[in-house]
Amino acid sequence: MQRRQSSETLKKPPQVHHKNQTDLSAWRKGKRTDPEKSVQRHQSPNNQESDSEQDSLEEALSYFEQVQDRVSLKKNNVLQKHLTTVESIALQRGLPPEGFDVLLKVALSGKLADTVNTRLLKSLVPASVIPETSVVSAVSWLCVSKCSGNIQLLFLRWLITMFDFIDHKEELHALYGFFFSFLQDEKMCPYVCHLLYLLTRKESVKPFRIRRLLDLQVKMGMQSHLQALLSLYKLFCPELVTITLPGKTKTYFKNSEGPWKAAINTVRRRNQTSSPVFQSLLLGPAPPQSRKRKWNTQLMIPASSTNRNNLEEDREKNCVKLYSRDESFPVEQLQTFSQLLQNIHHLEFPSQMGSVLTNPLLLHYMNCIKDESVYLRLYYWMGQTLQEECTWCVADNSQYEEEFKDFLETIYKTECFLQEGFSSCEEFLYKTLPLWDGVCCRSQVLRLVSWIPLSGFSEMKSHLYDPLVQLFFTSSLYFKCSVIESLKELLQNWLNWHVIHLHSESDSQVHSSNTTLSGLVNVVAELIHFVGWISTVALRLENNHTFLLYFILDFYETVCDIYLRYNLPLLIMPPAGIFYPALLSMDSVNLNQLCYIMYRYRTNLVAAKENELSKKQMLQFKFSSQTYQEYNQYIIAMVGCLWTSSAFQKDTHPQGLRMDDELLKKTAVKEFKTSFNIVNHPAMMGYAVRFLQQAWPEDTTFNFSLIKGRRWDWYLEYLYSQDLNGLKVFIESSINRVSQASHSKAENV
Repeated sequence: MQRRQSSETLKKPPQVHHKNQTDLSAWRKGKRTDPEKSVQRHQSPNNQESDSEQDSLEEALSYFEQVQDRVSLKKNNVLQKHLTTVESIALQRGLPPEGFDVLLKVALSGKLADTVNTRLLKSLVPASVIPETSVVSAVSWLCVSKCSGNIQLLFLRWLITMFDFIDHKEELHALYGFFFSFLQDEKMCPYVCHLLYLLTRKESVKPFRIRRLLDLQVKMGMQSHLQALLSLYKLFCPELVTITLPGKTKTYFKNSEGPWKAAINTVRRRNQTSSPVFQSLLLGPAPPQSRKRKWNTQLMIPASSTNRNNLEEDREKNCVKLYSRDESFPVEQLQTFSQLLQNIHHLEFPSQMGSVLTNPLLLHYMNCIKDESVYLRLYYWMGQTLQEECTWCVADNSQYEEEFKDFLETIYKTECFLQEGFSSCEEFLYKTLPLWDGVCCRSQVLRLVSWIPLSGFSEMKSHLYDPLVQLFFTSSLYFKCSVIESLKELLQNWLNWHVIHLHSESDSQVHSSNTTLSGLVNVVAELIHFVGWISTVALRLENNHTFLLYFILDFYETVCDIYLRYNLPLLIMPPAGIFYPALLSMDSVNLNQLCYIMYRYRTNLVAAKENELSKKQMLQFKFSSQTYQEYNQYIIAMVGCLWTSSAFQKDTHPQGLRMDDELLKKTAVKEFKTSFNIVNHPAMMGYAVRFLQQAWPEDTTFNFSLIKGRRWDWYLEYLYSQDLNGLKVFIESSINRVSQASHSKAENV
């Protein structure tokens, strides 16, 4: 009796329709009987126009639903009318979820000519989401082979393009084997590989599928789409894929979204205000993102319809569900760090990899679990998006510069969070920098430059240094400062990487030429020499501008401490074209910074010399005598200027200050020898004036010659009290008398 009752229950039609109901008749009935929507339609002419379009679309869908026999487009005004209606509404507003089942069925059933089917498939642009049931039903039509090969190919391209709009994909994953069988068709193979790439999970990798791909590779040659799928299989199951695959492929798949891209953008621009459907797809309380461009729709995690029904119930229970070993944890339910820790081995990343960029918990997962398949999917998505949406490479994208800025900013923040650069960003920069004008998205592009991974100098010279040089020398002062700042951050990121991986045996994300210490030293040295060269030229072009000099010295503040702070056996002195403008600078900040830099150079060189003498470490790397010689020349010049007033006589550097007394006398400067000591130096004269005002307030002649003997020491203490710490440590370390006095003072204390 109980069985009979249950069977009767199953035969009864449901009384309440599901929220994602795709039945066309139910949609019409629900739309007509909703009094609230009926009132809203008559509130304005726009609503009346919308009502008219909906009625026309309903009529067109009814017509296509009732098509039974093969219909020709010629001399069929009814078909032409309804086809035009579907096209115009789809390309302007997008189609509702309920229309896809009808249109996909008629397009793949072979009842209409290929020209009509092509137009229908090209007009399948969603206003919100695409029901999975409609897609699965459409795939079933491929089994009966009633549509032509061109229509099947176009359907696959549509499915790849609209993959992220499908509400959930469990049934699609179940069809993995069916799609795999289409690999034998050479025309469809690239698009089938692309679709399989999006659908592949670890359980999808089987030995017979790997053998089939290898056979196809032997038959077709080394194709990028086959490499992509094999690479993904190898990441999931490296023990099954034993062949060696190319390590770096810039583009795996051809762009499939051509016929629909413009329409998708039009629909997004028209539907700026978020609909209830889209709001239900967003995770958590975050405000809806702009839906104008491709990446913004993918930066939030879409909840699948099966999981969405249980989401509120799980939140009400307010408990953390522990998933079994074989059960995946729905990523849209990941709300807290404790959930991440307890389910870290059961997470399944969303199909929309862009959503990972804005989710800190998923980024924590990427930091903790080095899942190469996640990185591969993210790199592929990011590379495709950057290439297609670049505002200075694609003319039609220039109006979306602000949104592209936001996208680049999001990528930069993600790289900062992960503390590593993306190879897809590196490829994007190398490809687009020669076309960049230095203005569009300037801040964002230069920030991405600072996270370029380590690579060979020849590659960086042709793809990074050469394009930057052309812009650097022809752009404004502020652009020059921005470039130097970016290269300083690039150097710091490389050095930090070295510190982190100092004791690791290997790193798979770095080119083999740079895994050795000597490779890293060479690349870093070339970067420092490059910055030194462009900085020297820039100072000449900008007349030794103080603002530019500050950024250059800031770069060398990192360079001077590479040996001790970053444990890298490298020390490179700044060129004379930077040192002497800083020494003779009119600004006390730059002079103080130069003093600190020279103090750190001395500290690093002394430590290196001690290590060489003790033979304890780094014996394979010895600083050349030229480095010590250049440092000594600079120290003689600095001490001669700031302290002994003998720079014009004792400076031995070829580009230094040494001049004959006869030439100096022709300058008509009375005390030319003391012109650059710590009292008369243009950068220090303001301090000397204030010191005299405080020491002798009644004297208004400002006689600098009074500062000597004991008063010189008082003046020195006064300078130290003005936060000139760089000057202080330089004088105490480089002047014997002051150094001995400071040591004895410290011992007494």
